[in-house]
Order: sequence, then C-alpha cells, then structure tokens
Amino acid sequence: MDSSSVSEFDYLFKLLMIGDSGVGKSSLLLSFTSDTFEELSPTIGVDFKVKHVTIGGKKLKLAIWDTAGQERFRTLTSSYYRGAQGIIMVYDVTRRETFTNLSDIWAKEIDLYSTNQDCIKMLVGNKVDKENERVVTKKEGIDFAREYGCLFIECSAKTRVNVEQCFEELVLKILDTPSLTSEGSTTVKRNNIFSQKAPVSDESTSACC
Repeated sequence: MDSSSVSEFDYLFKLLMIGDSGVGKSSLLLSFTSDTFEELSPTIGVDFKVKHVTIGGKKLKLAIWDTAGQERFRTLTSSYYRGAQGIIMVYDVTRRETFTNLSDIWAKEIDLYSTNQDCIKMLVGNKVDKENERVVTKKEGIDFAREYGCLFIECSAKTRVNVEQCFEELVLKILDTPSLTSEGSTTVKRNNIFSQKAPVSDESTSACC
C-alpha cells in the first residue's frame, strides 16, 4: 500500500470505526495514518482523518471517521453511518464485554443506521500484543464474522501488526463491489463527503480513543 498524490485520486471512500470506548479505535487510526502509536484517552465526539493511498492500482482518498464509543454520543451516530462504504468494528481481545457489545449494540446500530446494504464490514480484534491477557479467542472472532458477514482480522495498534492489512483488505473488498465504487467515484463524492459536521461538545476535545 503506497502513498498516493494528495491532489489526484480515483475514488473517495468513507470509512467508519465503531466499537466500545477504549478498544483502541483511535490508536488504530493513528497507527495507520501516521505510522505511530500513543497511549490515548477516550475520544470526545468524533475524530476525522484523511489518508491518500494506492491500493489495487487505484489512487484512493480515505476519509476515516472515528466515532466515540461512549453511550451519550450514540444519538449522534446516524449521520456518520450515512454514505459509508466501509465499517470497521473494533473490540479488545482482553475485554469480553467489548466483544459481546458488537452483537448486542453495534451490529444493531449498523442495521438501523447504515444507508447502504452493500457496505463492507471488517471485524477487528485489537490488542493482540497482550496475548497473555486474551479472553476472546480467535475462533470466536471468526465465528462472529461468519455470522454477520464481515471480514475478520486480529491486530495490534501498538506493534502495528496487521494494521495496514486491516485497511487494505477492507478497501480491496470495497473496490470489488460495483455499487460502492460508483458511489466513491470522484465525480460523485469529491465535495460531498466533507459536508458533514462533527458534533459540538461542551467538553474539551481529545484526539484519541
């Protein structure tokens, strides 16, 4: 996956990162977009980053939305699901409740708010660097992905294991889906995807999760 020209791109895709607070969504995003890792505090509201890459021979502009996992922000999420070509569902392999909440809460939100039935979902088990603290097995992740029709990968934002592969596999699947590539064509989405506004919070913002 190579960096692409900032000024020219073939497709613009909107990707969402969802999951409970503290599972490492922002750390994954930071690791992917800046090749670094930091210990981060929970995000307040929404963080938004753009990365230019070349995948599958196509120059892509990825607009990646990091939605906060806190309960108080769930009423704001419908606008962020709208128009997304890819959704990354993140859980912490060392915290079982973050895994069970994917089916109890987050999968239901996708069904409720997602505007595209062809939207590609990627299940991500994060923090595999803490293998001795693991409570969710890889087989459980595979079974969940099979049941919900998701791609699946385990990774570590801290060591960067499988971080690029996570985004690359998701984008390759999007590129293989005609309805999504037509949505992501530059003529349709060059100015559209950035018109959405992030929520305003009374609390000071943080760039992490």
